[in-house]
Amino acid sequence: MTQTHALRSATPWYREPWPWLLMAGPGIVIVASFVTLYLAISRADPMVVDNYYKEGLAINRVLERDRVASSKGYRAQVLVSADHTRLRVHVQSNDALPAQLRLRLIHPTKGGLDRELVLQQTQAGWYEGSVQLVQSVRWDVELGDLQQQWRLSGDWYPSDAAFTLEPRDG
Repeated sequence: MTQTHALRSATPWYREPWPWLLMAGPGIVIVASFVTLYLAISRADPMVVDNYYKEGLAINRVLERDRVASSKGYRAQVLVSADHTRLRVHVQSNDALPAQLRLRLIHPTKGGLDRELVLQQTQAGWYEGSVQLVQSVRWDVELGDLQQQWRLSGDWYPSDAAFTLEPRDG
């Protein structure tokens, strides 16, 4: 036995780099799994629905609102101010229009950023309202009466100064 081999054998295992290097991989995986578990427990997923049957019935009611809007000939043109704080809506209809409308601006991924406002009629067919929005690439928009009898929907890209809302064809 050589002198180098004898000195090397006398070194305890925990002073060698290889056992630590081999244990680092599983150790990192264990720490990452606890971080993942913490994130899964502490943050709710708003996309998950508990009661699928109830949600299915609600979808049928929403589709009925689209059919009502289509049968009454509702269409809307939305004009947005340059600073995105004022909305002016022109609604066309074959039916009488209410004094107030409800406008929902829905963020596509973050429910906490959704905004809902009541638009006041300023003259026949014209409605106005104010809103404060965070920056986003796109918004889903729904317009309807306060009693939720009908609705119009569409997308708004903040780079557009105007957009159209129509009933969805189901």
